[in-house]
Amino acid sequence: MKQGTTPKTAPIAVDLSDRAGEHTVEVAGTTVHYWDYAPVAWTPSTRTIVMVHGFRGDHHGLERVVELLPEHRVIMPDLPGFGLSPAFDHTEHTVAGYGSFLAGFLDTLALGTGTVLLGHSFGSIVASHFAASNPGRVQPLILVNPIAAPALEGPKGVMTKLAIFYYWTSAKLPAVLGNALLRSRLIVRVMSVTMAKTRDKALLTFIHGQHHAYFSGFANRDMLLESFQASVSGTVRQVAEQLTLPVLLIAGAEDEIATLPHQHKLMELLPQGELVVISDVGHLIHYETPQPAATAIINFLERHPAP
Repeated sequence: MKQGTTPKTAPIAVDLSDRAGEHTVEVAGTTVHYWDYAPVAWTPSTRTIVMVHGFRGDHHGLERVVELLPEHRVIMPDLPGFGLSPAFDHTEHTVAGYGSFLAGFLDTLALGTGTVLLGHSFGSIVASHFAASNPGRVQPLILVNPIAAPALEGPKGVMTKLAIFYYWTSAKLPAVLGNALLRSRLIVRVMSVTMAKTRDKALLTFIHGQHHAYFSGFANRDMLLESFQASVSGTVRQVAEQLTLPVLLIAGAEDEIATLPHQHKLMELLPQGELVVISDVGHLIHYETPQPAATAIINFLERHPAP
């Protein structure tokens, strides 16, 4: 190395090839792709965790957390309309629609009542509404960057209004123009930069690369508009008091989408809630701080073993 040069940081990579198996399953007429990550070794404490990713994401987004849970089996679908899974044919892409899918997915895979359910961001809305509507079906519930209040109530309310206009306009434009706008690399980059809080160059490169690779992997603009409307109108707070099972909230101290004050208010509504706050991170806990998130999950599951 030349004198005075700065050593390059090794690129971040996730390699779960020794644990992951890709599968498809038919759920209510939709052929869904899902990934089954086996534990490194099966033990009496091994749990099966079903993870639900966020809006515009797919299974890749939560893999940094998965790799830090080697003792557990993780199952993660690409939600219908995202990643490799096609959109619903006859079901709307709403919180209720995804909840019905989740019920069918669990039943089709014969996953029992001791299954752990985890949702990130929009996935937290889907997971919490499902758990509230199906008491006793999963145990316990883990919500990462949970959407505790309507998006318009947060400090980014103006940005939410702009986002609503963006998705509505994209749906109304001619197909070529609308899809180009939705998949614009510039807009995806702006979204990525806005959400990231880290200053680590290697981590930023990884985050931006993930968003560019997977953030535009949606089936069509109509389903994207439906699911976006669901993401900004639904909240965990709507069903909090019905969640009688143990619930872990993992929040980012600097989250501007799911703000910390709203997380504390959500905690007060949960009959059996716990809140873990991770410092120096916003809405990208799954990318920026997977280790403390995984540690919180492991500790929580130790305190709440399978029924």
